[in-house]
Formats: sequence, C-alpha cells, structure tokens
Amino acid sequence: MNGAKKMRELFATKKMIVAPGAHDMLTGKIIGKLGFDAVYMTGYGQSASHLGKPDVGLMTFSEMVMRAGNMVEAAGVPVVADADTGFGNAVNVMRTVREYEKAGVAVIQLEDQVMPKKCGHMIGREVIPMEEMVGKIKAAVDTRQGDMMIMARTDARTVYGIDAALERAQAYKEAGADILFVESPESPEEMKLINDTLNCLTLANMVEGGRTPMLKNDELEALGYNLTIYPTASVYVLTKAMVDLWEGLKRDGTTATMIDKMIPFAQFNEIVGLHEIREIEANYGTGRVVKDSH
Repeated sequence: MNGAKKMRELFATKKMIVAPGAHDMLTGKIIGKLGFDAVYMTGYGQSASHLGKPDVGLMTFSEMVMRAGNMVEAAGVPVVADADTGFGNAVNVMRTVREYEKAGVAVIQLEDQVMPKKCGHMIGREVIPMEEMVGKIKAAVDTRQGDMMIMARTDARTVYGIDAALERAQAYKEAGADILFVESPESPEEMKLINDTLNCLTLANMVEGGRTPMLKNDELEALGYNLTIYPTASVYVLTKAMVDLWEGLKRDGTTATMIDKMIPFAQFNEIVGLHEIREIEANYGTGRVVKDSH
C-alpha cells in the first residue's frame, strides 16, 4: 500500500478524514481493522508508551522513525505521523523527511516549537521565528521524493494569539505545506476563522480536557476541517484500564474478578493475526505444525 497516495485520494473525495490516535502498534492495528481511513501516530502517546514519560521532547529521532515504520506495518491504512520539530534545524528536517518517507508515512507533521518541544495543550510552549520555520518547511518540500504530504503546525495561538497563528499558517502554506495545523484554538469562532482564512487543507486536534472545544466530527466538518485526530484518547483509556486492573489485583488477590473487562483470548489472537501466521507456517513448511484450537 502506498499510504501517501491513498491519503491524497481520500482528501480528493472532499470527505473529512478521521484519524484516531495510536500510542502503540496494537492500537494502530485495531484502528485499521475497525475500518478507519487513517491512523495518527501521536508523539504524546509514543512518549507515554515507549518511555513512560510526558510529551516534553524526550523521544529521539531514531526512536520515532522506528516506531513510525512499525506503525505503518501494523495499521495497514495511511499513517499521519508526528515528527515534533523535525528534530532540529532545516538540515535535521531534511533527514527526518527522508527517513519518515522511507518508513512509509503518508503525512509528516512538523511544528514550529522551540526544542525541546511540549504537548500542544500545555502552558509554557515557545515558538521559533516564523522565518526559520518557513525555511524548515521549504527544506521538507525540497527533500520529499514521493507523495508524502507535509503538515505544518503552529503553536503560536497560545503564546501570541489567533491572528499571529494565522499569519504563520499562511506563511507555511506559501512555503509549500500541504496541510495546516493551527494548534489549540480556544472557541468554535476561532476554529471557523481558521478555515475561512486559510483556504487550505486543515486539521482539527481533539484533545480530551485540552484547550480546544470538543466538537463532534460532523460539526468539525461543517466548520471546514479536512482531517481530525484524536491523539490522547487511547492513552487515557488504557491508563484508566491499567489502574483499574492492577488495583483490582491488589484488592482481590486475583485477576479473575476483572475478566469481564478483558477481551477473550481467541478474539485477541484474531486481532493480532495469529491465524495468518499459522497459514504462513503451513504454506512454507516452517516445521512441525501443531494443532492450535485457539
């Protein structure tokens, strides 16, 4: 699958694309199997799942590239992948774009924060000069070799206000960005203004408990958004489930009381593709075939 080409075809249908966030590969596989058009590889979730740390710029370039490639393989649908700041200046961005493209990413997301970056709904973010980010976007465009789309994110809204954020987004559009991501608008009126002003593919970021109002997908589409991501939901659901599970074990001395909260063994094996592995083993004669009722 050429995920980038497929993503461009999806945008051409003029229907808003919904890309749930995946903090790990199993989540990405589930999202793809459930029939969503795309997966968002959330940096917030990568930091939480890979390091057990907050989204404050701790994930390295090599860690993110490795996880991007694994996400593309697991999801089976186009992957929109967070690349933070591009991990440095325009020179670093060029390598980041090359490696994300080789990993099969459909859309690479680059933001204008100062390194080390922070989650887009945290206070204390700083942004680099607009001219520097314009150079980074141009470097990304010039480096790209195939269909991968480049998404430019600005975090200027929280620091400088919506007008400054729109000025930056317009400059990033002129530099060649395919998709614009104005982070953390704080009202439906600002969200409408973004789409009325930019006349470009735009992204809505739905963060539970964040600075932007949580609107339904049809409301976001009516405001003019072309792509919506849910970067934190899977992390929050998983964390709540883990807390409940292990508190239950401490309380009850067994996990048997939590079985109704678990997916059955056979269904889990179906999701992760055990049947396909068994077929490969049988087809290529990998050794003695063991009957497996599961």
